[in-house]
Amino acid sequence: MNLLLLQPEDLGTNPNRITLSDARTDHIRNVLRANLGDTLKVGLLNGPSGNATITAISGSKVSLEFELHTPPPAKLPLTVLLALPRPKMARRIIRAATELGAADIILLNSYRVEKSYWQSPLVSDDTLHKAMLEGLEQAGDTVLPRLSRAKRFKPFVEDELPSLLENKIGLLAHPYAEQSPPQAIKQDCVLAIGPEGGFIPYECEKLIAAGMQSFSLGPRILKTETAVSTLIGRLFL
Repeated sequence: MNLLLLQPEDLGTNPNRITLSDARTDHIRNVLRANLGDTLKVGLLNGPSGNATITAISGSKVSLEFELHTPPPAKLPLTVLLALPRPKMARRIIRAATELGAADIILLNSYRVEKSYWQSPLVSDDTLHKAMLEGLEQAGDTVLPRLSRAKRFKPFVEDELPSLLENKIGLLAHPYAEQSPPQAIKQDCVLAIGPEGGFIPYECEKLIAAGMQSFSLGPRILKTETAVSTLIGRLFL
């Protein structure tokens, strides 16, 4: 944790002081091993960040006095259109996309996405929200990506994706495409990443018809969790 995230509901009548008594307290005491008078980096969820000084430690409680004045780092101009991963990997992938600065994440259905994935508690809104919070804390960010779900592939690609692509570049990562990826993208981008095994040909055709351009990273076939970080780093960072 490189940033201690404060929730809006944490703030009481004094906007510059807070007393914590939850898992964040355990982290401060047992992981950071912070002591009275030490300074921590803190941030308000979806707000500014700054520094906090530990003013009291008592039992399971830690009191902080802080000032928030630094705006959050800029998001990448990126919407990740991600075929729903295997539930065991979803948390890690969403966290990685958050760490790297994706502004929007859309979880998409696909032929190779098993129907049971959508009902798994491992991809629930609460679970993925916690994963995004962990990504923010790691990256020193405070602004959550916007997370949404498109459970019906064809209606989304035909009815919503063309509008989403207006004034944006649409890129479809596909291991069997012939084009190489662009680099150092500055404009708004929608990046489509398929499930394990990739999008089936029909899905690729529909995505391309909606305005996406396919490209490949080369002959190596990457797992989704590797592909997400590699693609974002290659295209934007």
